[in-house]
Amino acid sequence: MTEEFLASKPIYMQIAERVYQQIVRGELKAGDKLPSVREMAIQSGVNPNTIQRTYGEMERVGIVETKRGQGTFVTENQEILTQLKVRMQIEIIQLFVKSMKDLGFSNTEILAGLEEFLRRENGDY
Repeated sequence: MTEEFLASKPIYMQIAERVYQQIVRGELKAGDKLPSVREMAIQSGVNPNTIQRTYGEMERVGIVETKRGQGTFVTENQEILTQLKVRMQIEIIQLFVKSMKDLGFSNTEILAGLEEFLRRENGDY
């Protein structure tokens, strides 16, 4: 199954972000083994060198650990995983707020709209 990638961002970073999302959603847990470089390359439809770079980047920031002869694993360091979750939340909020401000909404209007949306989502209206 070949994945779709954006031309505006390096593929290895897009793959890393997808793995980060799986971790934050709980699909991948602390200590879970990632697919081998070859398996991930086939799943993603990319060159194994791209996956090697992805894993290297994720290891550089501490999200995964490579154990020689065993594979690559999600870190068991809960502090790092919590930081990842917070970082991703902040990035999404920043994008949302920027988009709303670009449309001319004030902070008060953004907050009111978000509260109304969440009430409707929860059936509290």
